[in-house]
Amino acid sequence: MAGLTGLHAGLQAALAAGVTDDRVTQAHGIGGAKDLPISPELAIAGAVAALTVSFTVLAVAWRSPRYDAATSGRPLPLLTRVVDSVPWRVALRVAGLAVFGWGALAAVFGRDLLLNPFFGMFYVWLWVGIVPASVLLGPVFKAISPARTINLALAKISGGDPEVGLLRYPERLGYWPAAIGLFAFVWLELVYPYSTELGPVRLWAAVYVAAMLVGGAVFGNVWYERADPFEVYSSLVAKLSVWGRRDGMVLLRSPLANLDSLVPRPGLVAVVAVLFGSTAFDSFRDSLRWVSFLQNTAWIDSRSWAPDVANNIGLVVFCAGVGGLFALGTMTTGVEEGRSRRALPMLFAHSVVPIIVGYIIAHYLSYWVEYGQQTLIQASDPLSNGSDLLGTGSWTPNYWLSNHPTLLANTKVAAVVLGHVLGVVAAHDRAIKLLPRRHQLTGQLPLLFVMVAFTAGGLYLLFAA
Repeated sequence: MAGLTGLHAGLQAALAAGVTDDRVTQAHGIGGAKDLPISPELAIAGAVAALTVSFTVLAVAWRSPRYDAATSGRPLPLLTRVVDSVPWRVALRVAGLAVFGWGALAAVFGRDLLLNPFFGMFYVWLWVGIVPASVLLGPVFKAISPARTINLALAKISGGDPEVGLLRYPERLGYWPAAIGLFAFVWLELVYPYSTELGPVRLWAAVYVAAMLVGGAVFGNVWYERADPFEVYSSLVAKLSVWGRRDGMVLLRSPLANLDSLVPRPGLVAVVAVLFGSTAFDSFRDSLRWVSFLQNTAWIDSRSWAPDVANNIGLVVFCAGVGGLFALGTMTTGVEEGRSRRALPMLFAHSVVPIIVGYIIAHYLSYWVEYGQQTLIQASDPLSNGSDLLGTGSWTPNYWLSNHPTLLANTKVAAVVLGHVLGVVAAHDRAIKLLPRRHQLTGQLPLLFVMVAFTAGGLYLLFAA
């Protein structure tokens, strides 16, 4: 990500040069090929073979649905009582509000330096950290959301009910507000040229908080479930955890059964397209081919604003292209009479979630581990005045992961391949439920071709960055 990687590179340069009070020129790049000391051709060929073999095995051995969110799962009444208890909920809300307040302190009163912990809290802890936290713990952002907590406090003061707003949330909106919010974030992170300057990032965060509070007051808590970009992102990824709910009871169940519980709503395809497409564009914008195009095209190179316009167009094309290819792959099949083809992309969108998680791990694993540590160190000095309020200021990051490039490379490739294999399994199980028998296998072939293209293209971009 431009904001994250520019921040990381700039910070390292600043520390190496002893700079503490001047803006450091950012260098963008995800660090792709240098992390991957293995053959790109071998990795891509192996991934495509794994995907094809997986589909073949499923076609032969998997003839009836196996994952049903309505019936699967082991109830956990004791854990339900714990996580639904008032002390547990209050503790999580207080923790979320404390981290939010600490970040706000750094954003409002901290200095406009790359050493300001607000950048790491925003780009690393929040955006990248959502994925591992939600996979391990479930929809964690919902439990710690500062906007929900503030809205709850305001409702209590006014005597209102945070679940009920002034108006009913329109069903036709679905997840579209969240998709727009997610696109606004990746736009800030990937193509906005000042993504590591405090003013613009602080303004984005302030607009987000204001929109969430106003939306919560108007529509109630359903606004956060469908419009908060970070809560929707967290809840989407949490479908790959082993923790689910049914009728208020916490369940332990297969992640694929949990994935089956994702409710298809308008805008869901746009959400997964933005998440997947922006991650792919993040690698593409750092590829030699794209950098060379921007630098060697006379018309672009001679105009200072042209590269930014090109990156904006590229981001839109990648997000729209992912959504369009996925829609084409799901709609190119036979359907029963009375079922609309236009509904199929939304019904199969859950199968993209494992792919998104795989790519997030592949692209940002080392940055999350290493710069996440650096952010904790910086957080001890929120005002960048040399203080050590948390006692972590003297710590040093552990770069063990980057020092083992072969392990890191294998982990990245495995994450991409496993994500696509799980996506194929989820799509196959859904196809058996939805498609008429004569199209249950042949109807999946277009989507399989799309996923093969996603796999090969994703790995190519990972190596090309």
